[in-house]
Amino acid sequence: MQKRNLEVCLTPALLHLYDFKESIVVVIDIFRATSSICYGIENGAEAIIPVATIEACESYRHSEFLLAAERNGEVVAGFDFGNSPFSYIKDKVHGKTVVLTTTNGTHAINVSRGASKIVIGSFFNLGALCDWLKTQPNDVLLLCSGWKDKVNLEDTLFAGGVVHNLINEDYQLDDSGIAAEDLYRIAKNDLNTYLKKTSHSERLKKLGIEEDIAFCLQVDITTSIPILDGERLVKMK
Repeated sequence: MQKRNLEVCLTPALLHLYDFKESIVVVIDIFRATSSICYGIENGAEAIIPVATIEACESYRHSEFLLAAERNGEVVAGFDFGNSPFSYIKDKVHGKTVVLTTTNGTHAINVSRGASKIVIGSFFNLGALCDWLKTQPNDVLLLCSGWKDKVNLEDTLFAGGVVHNLINEDYQLDDSGIAAEDLYRIAKNDLNTYLKKTSHSERLKKLGIEEDIAFCLQVDITTSIPILDGERLVKMK
C-alpha cells in the first residue's frame, strides 16, 4: 500500500509547487489568526468567514455579523476587533458569525481553495487535529502562513509539532517536514522561550501585546477542528 504524503509548505509563496487537489490542507498562522479561529469556534462561534481584503470585510457592514480586521498586527480602525484570541471569548462570539481578514492567515486560507479539505491548526488543537489526521486517507499539506510570504519560525515550529505527532504513522515526509520536526524537538519543552527570538513576536511586543504570544502557545486547550465549508469556517462534526 502506497504511503500518504505529509508535506510542509513553509510559505504561501511556495504553494504553486505543490499538487494539493486531493490533499487535506492544514492552514497555520500561530501569531495569531488560526489560534483565534480555533478559540472562537471552540467558544461557540457559529462560523468565521475568512476574506482576503479589508474591502471584502467592509462589504458585510450592514449585516448582523461581527467584523474583524487586522493589518500589520493592529486592529483596522472602524472594525469590531482584530485577531487577538482574547477577542474570541465566549461572551463575544457565542452564536455569532465573524467576518475576518488578516495580514497572513486569511490569505493562506484563500489560496488553499481547491484542496480536498481545508482545516485550521494551532497549538490549541494540536492533539485533536493530529488524532483526526491519523484517521484520514488523504495526503496532508501543512501550509505555514508566514509573514507577508516570508518564512516564519512559529508556523514552521507548529508544522513540526504535527509531523512529530504523525511520524510513526504511514506517511512519506518531505525535507521541509523533517527540518520542521527537528526544530520542534529542540523547542517543544519551552515554546515560549524558544519563540522569543522570532521576528513576529518582536513586532507584537512593540505593539504591547506580549500576552497574546504566551496565550497562543498553550497546547491542547481546545478540541474543535475548524473546517472550511463553502465560504465559512465551522466546527467539524
